[in-house]
Amino acid sequence: MHVFLSYIYKIRFLIAFFVIETALSSGILLLNNIAYEEIIYAVCIMGFIALVAFICGFYLFYRSYKELKSVEKNIGILAEDLPAPGGCIEEEYQVLIKKLAFYYNTVLDKNTNTFKEMEEYYTMWIHQIKTPIAAMKLLLQEKAAEFDVSYEQAQLFRIEQYAEMALHYIRLGSESTDFVIKKVNLHNVVKDAVHKYARMFIQKKIKLDFKDFDISVISDEKWIGFVIEQIFSNAIKYTNKGKVSVDCKESSNCVTLFIEDTGAGINSADLPRICEKGYTGYNGHNSYNGKFSTGIGLYMCSKIIKKLSHKMEIESEEGKGTTVKIIFNLIK
Repeated sequence: MHVFLSYIYKIRFLIAFFVIETALSSGILLLNNIAYEEIIYAVCIMGFIALVAFICGFYLFYRSYKELKSVEKNIGILAEDLPAPGGCIEEEYQVLIKKLAFYYNTVLDKNTNTFKEMEEYYTMWIHQIKTPIAAMKLLLQEKAAEFDVSYEQAQLFRIEQYAEMALHYIRLGSESTDFVIKKVNLHNVVKDAVHKYARMFIQKKIKLDFKDFDISVISDEKWIGFVIEQIFSNAIKYTNKGKVSVDCKESSNCVTLFIEDTGAGINSADLPRICEKGYTGYNGHNSYNGKFSTGIGLYMCSKIIKKLSHKMEIESEEGKGTTVKIIFNLIK
């Protein structure tokens, strides 16, 4: 209907001209005492010719419309395949479209190359920064026998985690990720994450309630491990006393991993937006326990979970804690 009305609007002046011309011709014939039957016959012939012209015109108009819609979906590829112009105005429009398509592709290629160069640079930088981090680890281990370097070790661990997050962020935004989907033992992945954050649990004197389970899921071990690490990081950051509980349950159609803490919780107004990029919420803005939030961790977790075709649900009550659920499709 939209196309038909657009065609009517396009030829509105021709329709008006035909109606006026027919009325004037009929009037002149009447004034010259021509029989009504002959006038009606002539009008019918003219109307039939006009109807055939109208149908043919609409067919050509509709075909051009469909061709333009096809080009619209593939503008970067099919800009040279525009339908034949119906006049000098359409021809000028097509020249403009081709110039815009060329400009668009030029800018797109430039931005793609710039992003690739930036990705290569930051990837190289992150790998290079690991060397001094490893050296500082060894120095602190040597000093640990004589001095209390727990604070320095905690800060170095945090630097290392930020470097790893930056590397994962770059890889997540690239055209292709290094996902390796296979059968993964979920208990082992959680255990590795717990081992990585063991020093932080001990330093903050947070109890860990890690239930024993032997359940496997289909996922990527490295990426789902990163998600679990980020959840542990948030749990430790916003928990000053109490515990972090880990459990896993299997139902008829899915496997659900529960990670629950007794920390600060999340404001109910912030809960729907906590996975948005850069959103920090009340706790992040108010520097809970002196630790500012970047709003990147949960955003990355939600992107990874989506790419892996899993689900993540977050339940929280301010002042009582947070529960994160990661839901996996059950292995058949």
